[in-house]
Amino acid sequence: MTALSDINALQASIAEAVLGQDQVIRQIIIGLLANGHVLLESLPGLAKTRTVKALAKHLDAKMSRIQFTPDLLPSDITGAEVLHQVAGEHQIRFQPGPLFGNLILADEINRAPAKVQAALLEAMEERQITVAGESHRLPELFIVIATQNPIEQEGTYPLPEAQMDRFLIKVLLDYPKPEDEGQVLRLLREEEQFIEAGKVSRPFALAQDVVFAARREVGAIHVSPAIDRYIIDLINATRHPRDYDADLARWIAIGASPRGGIGLDRCARADAWLQGQDFVSPDNVRAVLYPVLRHRLQLSYDAVVDGVGADQVLERLLDKVAIPA
Repeated sequence: MTALSDINALQASIAEAVLGQDQVIRQIIIGLLANGHVLLESLPGLAKTRTVKALAKHLDAKMSRIQFTPDLLPSDITGAEVLHQVAGEHQIRFQPGPLFGNLILADEINRAPAKVQAALLEAMEERQITVAGESHRLPELFIVIATQNPIEQEGTYPLPEAQMDRFLIKVLLDYPKPEDEGQVLRLLREEEQFIEAGKVSRPFALAQDVVFAARREVGAIHVSPAIDRYIIDLINATRHPRDYDADLARWIAIGASPRGGIGLDRCARADAWLQGQDFVSPDNVRAVLYPVLRHRLQLSYDAVVDGVGADQVLERLLDKVAIPA
């Protein structure tokens, strides 16, 4: 078994539990391979949490679920120093919080106040947590998969730009097709009968070493200078849209940061690897452009008035930026 076949098996196993969301599952796998964090957004009830749980079920890793609420405190997720009594003596020891896991499900992340959201910044970027002046390393396999409802929903808060930029990709979930929804109903009935019968399943579980091996292979994928120029041209077009199109200039207020270019490179290599390629093509870059950049653009008021969203802006961007020869 190769790392690619094992990862494909993981993807297929998740697809058996989450029907009709193959593209979403693929993008989450790309985030796992690219060693980045993933933000899932949809209306309530579209299987965001189920998708993350399915990944955790088929991955040999520790999953921690954090339910974000308005009364959550930063120490509730990072951990805190706690007084212990050992051999008659009082000692202060660090008690790790739920962030010290491999797969972190940050459920409804935009229902928590800014202090709690800010507590994630160091963990997501530096892969460590600092408490009382002492830094504590997080596990080697560490990925935050956050879910959020659209900000128009009651009780939600927009995430700070600095935190949004730390998510490698933003994945949008939509309603399933009618035929898929019918299969969902049958699947859930079968699961209920399975549980009532007291049966215990032993699902396929992918070892962490396979993920690390796959990441090494992704890192070895060849990227030509022409692809580098294409990535840089796409990022620069978000910063200087007036050079490409008048509408883009009206719609984009602030372009993508350097993390956007880094994310395009890493995700394009992961996409190429999943397709069995040993090099990155322009199609790989275009395939990951939307999830990598849609949350990094700040659109102007003109875009809101015109009813233009980030994906429409990126579609226009792809039309205007030439592919290097």
